[in-house]
Amino acid sequence: MNWYAVDVLATAAAREAVEYALMEAGALGTEERAAAAGDGLVAVAGYFQDEPEVEGVRAALGDALRIYGLASADVRELKLREVEDRDWLAEWKRNWQPVEVGRFVVAPPWSEVAEGVGRIVIRVEPGMAFGTGTHETTRLCLTAIEKHFRGGSLLDVGTGTGILAIAAAKLDGSARIEACDTDPLAVSVAEENARLNGVGGRIAFRVGSVDDSTSPADMVCANLTADVILPLLPTLTRATCGRLVLSGILDTQAGGVCARLLELGAAGYELSRDGEWVSIIV
Repeated sequence: MNWYAVDVLATAAAREAVEYALMEAGALGTEERAAAAGDGLVAVAGYFQDEPEVEGVRAALGDALRIYGLASADVRELKLREVEDRDWLAEWKRNWQPVEVGRFVVAPPWSEVAEGVGRIVIRVEPGMAFGTGTHETTRLCLTAIEKHFRGGSLLDVGTGTGILAIAAAKLDGSARIEACDTDPLAVSVAEENARLNGVGGRIAFRVGSVDDSTSPADMVCANLTADVILPLLPTLTRATCGRLVLSGILDTQAGGVCARLLELGAAGYELSRDGEWVSIIV
């Protein structure tokens, strides 16, 4: 069968926003391609199993640019094309390499990576959920967990593939780990990844988010986006009795999140950066 690709020409600053928009519009994957035009532009292709509605993709791009604080002029061109079928999974597997973040090594199930002294391997089969360990926001959270998690309990809000919950469970075998996501498919993927890593019985997964009935945890990780984090901040701070790790925040959005934290009574916070992304540890 044939696939469909939406090619978007954009400024380099808008690359992440374009990838996010294409996935929100239903793309099964994205790829950065060489841009024919110069001037710091990038070409991002989103691949769809069924022919997408171009206007729907345009709307998703508009929403993403607003979320990322970018201008409409950051997207220059959008084109739809048909693509002959290929063995996409084989190509993707060939290109996905293990990612090392401190003591953690996030690796696909088929890679030859072994546990070692001071080395914690997390096997991830992403399926249709977000998180393979390659993204800056995930790396920032893993760094925070390694640095600050000393057992007790951890809540992973927006767990995706379950990487953060699995990392905490493998770091401390006696900790109480909970993880939630509003996407039932993500929870299913995360549960399978937990079993793959031998910690399936140690993490309580559920579909949903945090609310006033959520049991407090020593560490709460929320790897979301700034527009999702801001309205959740009062609930997230109430659910935290130790450290709150916020990620998925662009450098340009950090000021607004920090200001809201101070309004909620945060005594201080620690910022870490990876590229254009920021994590805030309260």
